[in-house]
Amino acid sequence: MAPSYIDLRSDTVTKPTPEMLEAVSHLDRSKLGDDVFGEDELTKEFEQEVADLLGKEAGLFVPSGTMANQLAIKVSTQEGDEVICETGAHIANYETAAPAVLSRVQLKTLEGINGVLSAEQIQDAIRPSADWYARSSLVVLENTHNRAGGTLYPISEIERIAELCQSRGLQLHLDGARLWNACLATGIAPKAYAEYFDTVSVSFSKGLGAPVGSMLVGSASAIAKARRFRKMWGGGMRQVGVLAAMARYALHHHYERLAEDHAHAKALAQAFCANPKFRLDLALVQTNIVAVDISPSGYSETDVVGWFKQHGVLVSSIKKNFIRLVTHLDLSKKDIEFVCNLIKIF
Repeated sequence: MAPSYIDLRSDTVTKPTPEMLEAVSHLDRSKLGDDVFGEDELTKEFEQEVADLLGKEAGLFVPSGTMANQLAIKVSTQEGDEVICETGAHIANYETAAPAVLSRVQLKTLEGINGVLSAEQIQDAIRPSADWYARSSLVVLENTHNRAGGTLYPISEIERIAELCQSRGLQLHLDGARLWNACLATGIAPKAYAEYFDTVSVSFSKGLGAPVGSMLVGSASAIAKARRFRKMWGGGMRQVGVLAAMARYALHHHYERLAEDHAHAKALAQAFCANPKFRLDLALVQTNIVAVDISPSGYSETDVVGWFKQHGVLVSSIKKNFIRLVTHLDLSKKDIEFVCNLIKIF
């Protein structure tokens, strides 16, 4: 039998709750249909619900956040264009060079502060209009910012960036894989964040705990175009209402409890701050991700990850000298206390 670990590698490792499975077992089978033919009513209802929640015309349920982001890039650019994003952005680090392969665009990455770019940085990065330059056509922001440690994007800066994009004719996409965390942490409604963007991607399989599913929302014309590319890329699904029902349950029942994840992350961060072998700015632990500088310990990321695993805890390495811990609904208060005690004795 495989050993049991407290898994802090990501909030994607959760299992469906018994209540989620029970809800799916009682779904209305008459509403299931072939979604490629547009006949799955459960999926269509959920797509419209999320689109309304985010203040957009339409939504498209997709298997992953990567597909949602790549569809947004595809419908917002032409081949040979340039997409502006932050250096640590998910689309630049964890989506297997998909912008170059699927949309044939290049990324222009800018170094932000804790994952946040300013309007001035983006203004300076927009290419002049000339045949020998790539055409700047899209800006992608990430909220919360994964690689920066779950940091929040100030809505005041989003507003300034949106005004810039509108004045310069650029599209603006939000990678909102953990937008629900941002909304819960700030009290800002999803629609209030989303109103500044042409397209928004959200995930149901991270903090909300659904087993599968993300969604892209935007204008009706953009989503119609995205639906065709979803099929082209192998993302067309049949009776996907079964998955949409679990995602819907997660959104309805697990949103408010994200506060528990944030509290657990803060407890872990405080434990790291109390150990001089680690370096961490507690103010940057704003949601459910804890990014820790391990360089004061003198050990490598591999050593530290291995030590935690030997003691029954799984953590991950995100970059040189940094480990990452992500809290989620499968972790109990007792689990967090155990990990905090481990951190103290490292």
